[in-house]
Amino acid sequence: MRASPLCSLRNLGAAWVLALAACSSSSPGEVTGDIRVLGEFQNGIATWYNATGAGNCSYDASPNDMDVAAIDMPQYANSAMCGACAEVDGPQGTVTVRIVDSCPECPAGHLDLSKEAFAKISPVDAGRVQTQWRLVSCAVQGPVRYRIKEGSSADWVAIQVRNHRLPIQKLEWNKSGSWVDVQRESYNYFVAPAGMGPGPVKIRITATDGQTLVDTLPSIKASQTYDGAAQFSLQ
Repeated sequence: MRASPLCSLRNLGAAWVLALAACSSSSPGEVTGDIRVLGEFQNGIATWYNATGAGNCSYDASPNDMDVAAIDMPQYANSAMCGACAEVDGPQGTVTVRIVDSCPECPAGHLDLSKEAFAKISPVDAGRVQTQWRLVSCAVQGPVRYRIKEGSSADWVAIQVRNHRLPIQKLEWNKSGSWVDVQRESYNYFVAPAGMGPGPVKIRITATDGQTLVDTLPSIKASQTYDGAAQFSLQ
């Protein structure tokens, strides 16, 4: 869990408020280059904290990818927003961040950015600025990946989906020919408390737009990461 934002509120000029209203009018579903718009702009505020890339989403620290953010608890939605990307328009620029953490004290629409990401939309000294932001696809490379949590075994397993272009809606595993939902925990792992056996295990993940990917994990081994066969489409 991240620390409380330390930045103070600053007044915002009317010119900036008008500028926000003139932001890109791209509609959800529109594809520009390798990015797809996933949601409408919403008004919000941004602060910054000393992020590492780790946090409640249980990702590793990412010192080479510090465009990350924490999101308010209602929109964190029990980790459903983990790994999603948001395009944030600020007073002096735009940045796309990956959600890696929750911000329990943040009101709805509040993104707590890494210091590095905040510096791309505003002078860091401003501390707190008004923004507009929307969900977009992530500009990932390669296929989705599956992380098997430490402590996992044939009798208890937790699986995390990583490197996904679109937010993940659910994960299922194939048990005796039937697809079984796996519960997602607030720390961004899908947990099967009775396990899935030693493997191989067939997994199906569904993105928020309904796309599915099916992969087979060769074995259930704690602390292992496996590449999937494909990535979600932009279309």
